[in-house]
Amino acid sequence: MSDATYEPPKVWKWNTESGGKFANINRPIAGSTFDEDLAVGKHPMQLYSLATPNGVKVTLMLEELLALGHTGAEYDAYLVDISEGQQFSSGFVGANPNSKIPALMDHSTNPPTRVFESGAILLYLAEKFGEFLPTDPSTRAECLSWLFWQMGSAPYLGGGFGHFYAYAPAKFEYPIDRFTMEVKRQLDVLDQHLAKHQYFCDDEYTIADMAIWPWYGALVKGTIYEAAEFIEAHTYTNVIRWTDQIAEREAAKRGRMVNRAWGEPSSQLHERHDAGDFDTQTQDILNPEPQAESAE
Repeated sequence: MSDATYEPPKVWKWNTESGGKFANINRPIAGSTFDEDLAVGKHPMQLYSLATPNGVKVTLMLEELLALGHTGAEYDAYLVDISEGQQFSSGFVGANPNSKIPALMDHSTNPPTRVFESGAILLYLAEKFGEFLPTDPSTRAECLSWLFWQMGSAPYLGGGFGHFYAYAPAKFEYPIDRFTMEVKRQLDVLDQHLAKHQYFCDDEYTIADMAIWPWYGALVKGTIYEAAEFIEAHTYTNVIRWTDQIAEREAAKRGRMVNRAWGEPSSQLHERHDAGDFDTQTQDILNPEPQAESAE
């Protein structure tokens, strides 16, 4: 191994110049850094998020519920720019003391119910509306097992592989090898299961699929970390089949747009307040407002 070695000190000290893509927002303490209330719209559900894989889980679920006619799942989605530290506002910390997106406030209860952690939000919505969570005890157990598999596995993909492969200020062989091996093992777990099942709970589309798809579907398609060739994503044929199948769902097409602030303009809907916002966004792309002529 050619990587430089590191001798940890007896007591770790925070080096604010540690580098990396998100160095400016990472810190070893919790709590707010500035006072600002959260915006509150007109719908029962108020979502504060960003279209990272964890954020997409929730907008996917809400759009699926709306597609089934659950008007109580109508929501306002506000973009939280984590690169600018908006997750450290007093209002957001009140919704999620862990300062991570997504955070949901359910204003159909009095007082409003806060729910944080994407898996908890999926489970909360599934139980509230009676959808996408099997009622048979054995099938429900299978669904929840896969849901919590994702919650336990994705940190190795994001904070492990994604960080050292794509975001760290320098490339080191050991951590990249270590986390690549683990991510490929995880993909093999998924691929072997999907070789025998349409979805993660046999033929039933559930919150387990909604949790796994934004992470591992995006990975094999190369839309996160640009690592599809590196991990030989094409070899996980069953994961790709499942990924493409979900991507064709209309709710998935809408859900992955919400709170997205990068990529092609047609793929972005920074905030969502009504179903018509998707149509408005499309019209804005097709028919941009004319630019005023310069007075100079």
